Amino acid sequence: MRCSSCQHTNSRVLESRSAESGQSIRRRRECLSCQHRFTTYERIEFVPITVIKRDGKRESFDRSKLVRGLVRACEKTGLSSGQLETLAEEIEAQLQGRSLREVTSSDIGELVLLHLRPLSEVAYVRFASVYRQFRGIRDFVDTLNHLQNPLSETQEPGTNPDFDGCVPDSDACDRESPASYATPS
Repeated sequence: MRCSSCQHTNSRVLESRSAESGQSIRRRRECLSCQHRFTTYERIEFVPITVIKRDGKRESFDRSKLVRGLVRACEKTGLSSGQLETLAEEIEAQLQGRSLREVTSSDIGELVLLHLRPLSEVAYVRFASVYRQFRGIRDFVDTLNHLQNPLSETQEPGTNPDFDGCVPDSDACDRESPASYATPS
């Protein structure tokens, strides 16, 4: 490991501890040449995930983009940056746990909504408004009604216009277009 100060390659480990919910190891090091102390992180190397965007373009999954979207949706909601980092880690771990290496951006959006709902209804609505491309106040009202009256177990999935019956992990599910969420039945 190169020293961040003098670039010397020999250092000793002073302390090691688990970090990022056990997903990495944080090591405190000291350079044997200049005695500068620095921190390194050791992580498992994951197989890259490709995200298929709405327009069909493909790009590598970028957790920092996910965190930025979460931060925007959760501004002034009382959720800490640590909670948002943990949420991003959980979503990334779910994506890594799938056998497919390609995932649609809509699958990621549904996972985010699934995780945000119990944490903050305000953040849920904010994220949904961007993700589902709300076009007017009716879209907000429909989403708020869905939050207040979630789909009951006795109701058929096709009878609620706000719910398309898809589970985020379901790959065989046909999704409605974002604009159809606001279309009254």
